[in-house]
Amino acid sequence: MPKVSTPERILTAALDLFNESGEPNVTTNRIADELDISPGNLHYHFRTKQALIDSLFGRFEHRMLELLSSDVSQSTEIEDAWLFLHLVFETIATYRFIYRDLNELCARSREFQRRFRAILKLSMSTANDLLESLARAGSLDASIPQREALVRNIVLVSSYWIAFDQVLEPHKEPEPDRAAWQVMSMVSPFLVGTAQAQFELLAETYRSA
Repeated sequence: MPKVSTPERILTAALDLFNESGEPNVTTNRIADELDISPGNLHYHFRTKQALIDSLFGRFEHRMLELLSSDVSQSTEIEDAWLFLHLVFETIATYRFIYRDLNELCARSREFQRRFRAILKLSMSTANDLLESLARAGSLDASIPQREALVRNIVLVSSYWIAFDQVLEPHKEPEPDRAAWQVMSMVSPFLVGTAQAQFELLAETYRSA
């Protein structure tokens, strides 16, 4: 097995601790203690805690842009939408400290705020494309104002489900399936024809899991 580099070990430990305790509550000294290395060794690779955050955010950003830039215009099946949402929520769960500490991180760095705002805007555009695809396929019956409200609500739930769940159930791991279910539950009243039946089947599978 190839040896894991020190920078990679630092990033992994930082991500785990940020997710567990919240980024504002974790110092670089604590990360160094977790790895049994000196603070000087850590700062050799990452000069500041912000440099650590920026590296982790860069990985999150890359994955989210990869998902959100995918072509969803041909996604005409409810299963496609559910799978897409699950992949997005898995990524959010992996980097959940970003969403839990979002206001703090944005207040501290205007560059972070700018890049995260770009992700939100792309999320809204992708959600709109997905709904339009379902509408063109005859699977969704919603007016333009209704779709606009749905898009905003989808991104709102996507952005704050982590904070909600961790306050309500602080000792449980995030559940991407449940987040996907919450979003699809908002869309379900507008589904028609076989799409509604497909949703009910998926919902039953989710509830019995």
